[in-house]
Amino acid sequence: MAATTETWKNWAGDQRCAPSQIARPTSEDELAQTVAQAAARGLPVRAVGSGHSFTDIACTDGVLVDTTGMHRVIDADAESGRVTVQAGITLHDLGLVNARHGLALENQGDIDAQTLAGALATATHGTGRRFGNLSTRVVGMRLVTASGDVVEVTEKSDAALLRAARVSLGALGIASQVTIACVPLYTLHRHDQPLPLAGVLDRLDEHVDGSDHFEFFLWPYTRTALTRSTVRSDAAPRPQAPWKRTIQERVIENQVLRLSCETGRRFPSRVPRLNRMMAGAMSEAHAQDQAYKIYASRRDVRFTEIEYAIPRAHAREALERALALVERRQLPILFPFEVRFAAGDDAFLSTAHERETCYIAAHQYGGMEFESFFRGFEEIMDSYGGRPHWGKRHYQSAATLRERYPQWDRFQAVRARMDPDGVFTNDYTRRVLGPVGAPVRP
Repeated sequence: MAATTETWKNWAGDQRCAPSQIARPTSEDELAQTVAQAAARGLPVRAVGSGHSFTDIACTDGVLVDTTGMHRVIDADAESGRVTVQAGITLHDLGLVNARHGLALENQGDIDAQTLAGALATATHGTGRRFGNLSTRVVGMRLVTASGDVVEVTEKSDAALLRAARVSLGALGIASQVTIACVPLYTLHRHDQPLPLAGVLDRLDEHVDGSDHFEFFLWPYTRTALTRSTVRSDAAPRPQAPWKRTIQERVIENQVLRLSCETGRRFPSRVPRLNRMMAGAMSEAHAQDQAYKIYASRRDVRFTEIEYAIPRAHAREALERALALVERRQLPILFPFEVRFAAGDDAFLSTAHERETCYIAAHQYGGMEFESFFRGFEEIMDSYGGRPHWGKRHYQSAATLRERYPQWDRFQAVRARMDPDGVFTNDYTRRVLGPVGAPVRP
């Protein structure tokens, strides 16, 4: 593998770095060799997938390991439901692989361009009160450590390491393989319906508990929520005609949104009117297809994002306060709030650790000022013990985060054991996790 001198930037284009080397391994042996050589030269190492994080989580001046060349399928067992793949496979390609074997992920988010390892490391999630984030289904991993050794991680071999590695921020090593427990292939019937916001909030528990997967979208300056209720079944798929899907995804969801955003960026005073126009254009729709085809949405319009995980019980109050923040300050926010739900889990750094969770995400169009809005949004979420999505913008530090995670010290103990010299550190991990070997709670 030849070294390069190129720079790297994320999908949104707002995080950039100039590594001393970008390595592109295609096998576990190449990955292990790359890490060992970097450590021997005293260089830090960070892994990156498709760059869909909005933070500087992947940035480094040392060696950046691009894992996207590690996308092979190792094993897929339809009987047990366990699928083992190289960790750089994208969620999109994993969906195709699973379907060929009559399998599917138990749950999934609305973007499938991420690599599996990147999605796991940041606790990427979908929605559905009975379902945890993607990492909850991981039953085994292979980690390349700072010495270049490969460690097999399972519940049986090292339960604490598995619970730390499932959501690790890349701070323990680089995943070369992942084994994930899948379920039999299923169909999703999605029902999109614009409804008055007040009614949605009044019956929020009914909506969340009445569907396998429930979420809704709310443009500031409007009082209409686009609800999305999705039910799982064994029914035959009824794929949408390609031309209809093209119009929906490329024209309405992306080109019209981009035009609205460009207009709002040039004329901020028109944002309330533009948002009301977007909300008014929403209409009732149905879709029924194999799960991996329904979960994911096309995202062509560049934006930046902040998202917080809060206890589900505070969902209504937190959203109403966030909406009031935008309208009171007359902020030009052109993207909707996105509201989702998930079950609790036991990964040490999972944003849904040990609590039923509501996720509220806020966005701003690329190139527009976002920090004043995001800081105000974060202050609201802080009041509920909110945990920031590890791959999205936030202003937290280890000092503000440690009390929000009951197993924080257990993660730090595993980190000190796996990477005592801090090979896998960067500015982001030092900021949000602190230095390796930092003192634990007294």
